[in-house]
Amino acid sequence: MRRSIAAASLVVGLVAALSVPLPASADQSGTTPVTLSITTGTIDITVPTGPVSLGTVAASSSPQTVSAQLGNVTVTDNRGGTTGWVVTANGTDFTGPQSISVSAPGSSSYNTPSATVTGNAIVNASNLDPLYPPGPVQTATSVSGINTAVWNPTISVTVPADALAGTYSSTITHSVA
Repeated sequence: MRRSIAAASLVVGLVAALSVPLPASADQSGTTPVTLSITTGTIDITVPTGPVSLGTVAASSSPQTVSAQLGNVTVTDNRGGTTGWVVTANGTDFTGPQSISVSAPGSSSYNTPSATVTGNAIVNASNLDPLYPPGPVQTATSVSGINTAVWNPTISVTVPADALAGTYSSTITHSVA
């Protein structure tokens, strides 16, 4: 009987040992997905604060043209994407002792030189003649990431024959989109 009790204890011990879960086999590698985000920046334009003088002419019975460089215009594209941009410009009529229109063909112009570009963008210049209505003066395509463009346009205005003597003023507006 002792033998059968010992044998029974051994069988119970073996059954108990076998019912304990064995450790799972360990993985040799594992993966974890990770992400990051890059936020977009802004696109900005800076223009000369002026005032800019186009020059001085004497009163005359003949039309005369005055011209001068406006100063550096700069587009800074910090959006970090692939979307191009367009800069438009326009001018208002000159006001003074009389009004000098900038809307008629040949009355005024915005002569756009090629821009100095940093970063990845192709920027093409367009002249604006006349100064009003607004029109494109620089267009960026093939943009990839951050870029800047700088140019110094020449503004020309035809002073009509028999214009009254005095000081005249206008405003040049640039916008980027």
